[in-house]
Amino acid sequence: MSEVFEGYERQYCELSANLSRKCNSASAITDSEQKRQKFSDINSGIDEADVLVSAEQRDRLSMSVERLNQSSERIKESRRTVLETEELGISILEDLHQQRQTLLHAHNKLYDVDSAIDKSKKVLTTMSRRITKNKWIVISIIVALVLAIILILYYKISHG
Repeated sequence: MSEVFEGYERQYCELSANLSRKCNSASAITDSEQKRQKFSDINSGIDEADVLVSAEQRDRLSMSVERLNQSSERIKESRRTVLETEELGISILEDLHQQRQTLLHAHNKLYDVDSAIDKSKKVLTTMSRRITKNKWIVISIIVALVLAIILILYYKISHG
């Protein structure tokens, strides 16, 4: 791109130097016909310089428009990327919310199960105590019956 501008600059400098020489040589001419011819040459050189400058400006404008279009495309692509990223973020947040709800539900279930296990443990402890108590009662009754049988046998044998 800079090579194009350097080429335009060289051409413009050459035209400018050429026009300066023509102007200097025109001031030395005294014949009016030759002066008109020189002025005509100078005007054509000026027109040529104007064309060169306007071509340079068109090229600059064209390159500016091209850069602007490229920038616009990059901005559009960036917007698309941002929108895709935003959609992905929303999706991830929704998934995280669902996972949080699942974890909270599981936590509540575990709390309920823990409460049920505590109640079951209390019931089993109470049952174990009753079983132990009932064993002692049964053992006491058996001992009392054995003693009663022994006592009855003793009275029957000794009085008998």
